[in-house]
Amino acid sequence: MLNQENILVFGELLLRFSSSEDQFISKNHTVSLFPGGSEANVSASLGQWKIPCSYVSCVPDNALAANALQSLEELGVNTNKTLRQGNRLGLYFLLSANGLTSGEVVYDRKFSSFSNLKPGVIDWDKVLDGHTWFHWTALTPALNENMAAVCKEALVAARAKGLKISVDLNYRSRLWDYGKQPIEVMPELVAYCDVIMGNIWAANKMLGIPVDDSLNRETSVEDYKQHANASAKIVFEQFPQCKHIANTYRFMDNPKHNLFYGTYHTPDGNYISEVQETNDVIDRIGSGDAFMAGLIYGILSSTDGAEIIRMATSSGYNKLFVKGDFGNGNI
Repeated sequence: MLNQENILVFGELLLRFSSSEDQFISKNHTVSLFPGGSEANVSASLGQWKIPCSYVSCVPDNALAANALQSLEELGVNTNKTLRQGNRLGLYFLLSANGLTSGEVVYDRKFSSFSNLKPGVIDWDKVLDGHTWFHWTALTPALNENMAAVCKEALVAARAKGLKISVDLNYRSRLWDYGKQPIEVMPELVAYCDVIMGNIWAANKMLGIPVDDSLNRETSVEDYKQHANASAKIVFEQFPQCKHIANTYRFMDNPKHNLFYGTYHTPDGNYISEVQETNDVIDRIGSGDAFMAGLIYGILSSTDGAEIIRMATSSGYNKLFVKGDFGNGNI
């Protein structure tokens, strides 16, 4: 039975520009535009599952931002708490049609309305009122020191109000460019979290959890499971607030191929999903966010660890067949 938590998701709303070819600038092709951003993607899935969900961001008061927010509203997400101020919406450019190649992502997020937020602007006690779960990601404190401080504000308020807190340790090296490394920022913030999603490499980069440098594409599923179990054990020891950990494993052998599975851990047990594999990928952007949403859905609807990781992995895998950043709600 689904436990109807009221979830507040905080992060930057982005617009994605995708080329119809693997070269973004050329003479005869089109560019597709999609709303996105990791946290918006999570909200989109939760909304489609009819889980009460509010999305909080900061966007300029213009038609472009309004249209992007409307796309979330149409999926069942409440965007009324989003601030309308500043002058620009964050953008990113995908230098391929769908993220299937090694095509680069170019961010254009500096000086956006969201990245210009300062501590004290958001009344977190008011914004969090009525909610029981707060979700954020490592992308936000990656933007600048002020955004790291805003995250700290939100987490302190959420913990004081007794909300469950989840984080996605998504790491983007191009964003951490203001003189701080993740390991200098993230441990203090993650200490507030009940649910941590990412992978063993992100846990190493952001939390200092040891990882074996010899692990690669040829490492067996069973070996990855054992390494995930060991990593989770250390996370639970170092971050006692945390009661749920999940890791994704995604490997690509060619543009259309994806191998996808996950592990889930509690202080009392370790679980692994079935391995999902396809050679028919349409769009892999947002698959990790769909996994995160599925993890939240699983924790809300089941106490069975095997079922929780099945739902998370299924949600992430199904996103591979959906164009754009948002999933389609299949789980």
